[in-house]
Amino acid sequence: MALDLVQIAVVLGLILLLVRPVGAYIAAVFTGRRTWIDRVMDPVDNLIYRLSGIDTSVQHRWPAYVAAMLLTNAVMFVILFIVLETQQFLPLNPDALGAVNPYLAFNTAVSFITNTNWQNYGGESTLSYFSQLFAIIFPQFTSAATGLVCGIAFIRGLAGSPTLGNFYVDLVRATTRILLPISFATAIVFVALGVPATFDGAVTVNTLNGPLTGAPAASGAPAASAPPTLTAQGQQTITGGPVAALTSIKHLGTNGGGWFNTNSAHPFENPNPLSNVLENLLMALIPTSLVYTLGVMTNRFRHAWTLFAVMGALLVAFLVVAYVGEVQGNPLLTALGLDPSQGNLEGHDVRFGQALTALFVTSTTAFTTGTVNAMHDSLTPLASITPISQMLLNMVFGGKGVGFINLIIFAVLAIFMTGLMVGRTPEYLGKKIEAHEVKLAATAFLVHPLLILGFMAVTLVASLDLGSIFNPGAHGFSELMYAYTSQAANNGSAFGGFTGNTPWFNVSGGLAMAIGRYVSIVLMLALAGSLASKKPVPMTVGTMRTDGRLFGAVLGGTVLVIGALTFFPVLALGPIAEHLAMVAGKVF
Repeated sequence: MALDLVQIAVVLGLILLLVRPVGAYIAAVFTGRRTWIDRVMDPVDNLIYRLSGIDTSVQHRWPAYVAAMLLTNAVMFVILFIVLETQQFLPLNPDALGAVNPYLAFNTAVSFITNTNWQNYGGESTLSYFSQLFAIIFPQFTSAATGLVCGIAFIRGLAGSPTLGNFYVDLVRATTRILLPISFATAIVFVALGVPATFDGAVTVNTLNGPLTGAPAASGAPAASAPPTLTAQGQQTITGGPVAALTSIKHLGTNGGGWFNTNSAHPFENPNPLSNVLENLLMALIPTSLVYTLGVMTNRFRHAWTLFAVMGALLVAFLVVAYVGEVQGNPLLTALGLDPSQGNLEGHDVRFGQALTALFVTSTTAFTTGTVNAMHDSLTPLASITPISQMLLNMVFGGKGVGFINLIIFAVLAIFMTGLMVGRTPEYLGKKIEAHEVKLAATAFLVHPLLILGFMAVTLVASLDLGSIFNPGAHGFSELMYAYTSQAANNGSAFGGFTGNTPWFNVSGGLAMAIGRYVSIVLMLALAGSLASKKPVPMTVGTMRTDGRLFGAVLGGTVLVIGALTFFPVLALGPIAEHLAMVAGKVF
């Protein structure tokens, strides 16, 4: 256990060390201050502006910023759908893969423009290299940049700027100055660690069992009419591709997804513990640093660190739950003679052990990445509460920009409710919080549970594609809940024991991803625009401070109370019921 704690502490310590320098750099990129990469990227940006007809002098108020974001994403959706439907005619298809099913293509295109990267397909067996590059890796840059710049625009509104910036300029700068340089550098590191980077097609190799051989004909059958039976082992088809390019951006952009169906449990995507640690760092890099960016751009560092402390405390608490659940293992297996000190190993990669597995599970759902290095369906019921709960709350750091925006939803609600209870003026960062802002924040919050619980209810009541749920009872209920929660939260990870590649789940999941992504962004940018248009009010003795331990406790309590009131019943029917049954020695 001591070694486990050291491993976790080292990774968390590295994350903390990067928060301040990366957060300051992000602030410099979006406030026009000179950075070390400007000399290289300024000509690239200017070329993009000229070719695209972007007027860099234009500044958008929130309606124009939202319109530009939605239009850009709609165009990208069309491009992605066309690529997936025509990949059989496009280059870089050495394995001659055909067109993607239209329902699956719809779900996949929505998934990757919304930064969800939910996969109802096996990457190596469904998509050509061209599709992987231009329908998967390309939107991993643009969708990540979209979320990041929406977060930056929201910060500008909180800082009092009457305009939120120029969406097109922000999108270009986020890509050329943050995502591309870091992804390029870390892709090289991944190659050095053993991740493939090739355009060669799949190869068939002889395994240690030797080549395939034919079995003798069945007794009494003519030798000529009996086809040979091939041995189950002997040869193996190994797929490759430019995997390192996807591995770097999928973690940095908190995209998730995977070149291979087994994702970061595949040795080509995550070869060793060093690559596992690097993937954790990349997932956390932008979401954690963006909180410091808030402090720089609003000049309210105490407030920023208070928000960081609340999210950090929740992250550690959920990490403890995941780790304890995995270390304790399954008492039903212990009763059958399994060594309890081994913990839970089913569905896990023994290269990483319980510590790095629990940390990865926590990171991928806290930072809404969706990549996995173990099958979440194999987590103990107690440990599975961590990924499900973090996606239900959808504000434990979250992804780039959008996760931070979700936290402000709870901050606004906390300030308003506390102000009403104690008679303090509800203000946030020097601006009055009134009915309009509360309605926007409340609506943005309610969209999330309505999507999850609504689609679950329709699926169960109408018995739609219930054959996709292979496990009965509480675990099957958890699988369905996890699927819609992951999609509505734009996370993309899956329990694994659930088949989502059906017409109903492809369409309903696509709608959950699109609504969950864009409605909250639009409403919260409208809130930022509303706050930006208000005159600052001076702080008085009646003003509730939004920094320090008191506000941190109020915000954390608001998150837990609202989250419990909204989601505890559905958790009780799923992982909590399964955990209690497991402890009682019962199985479903």
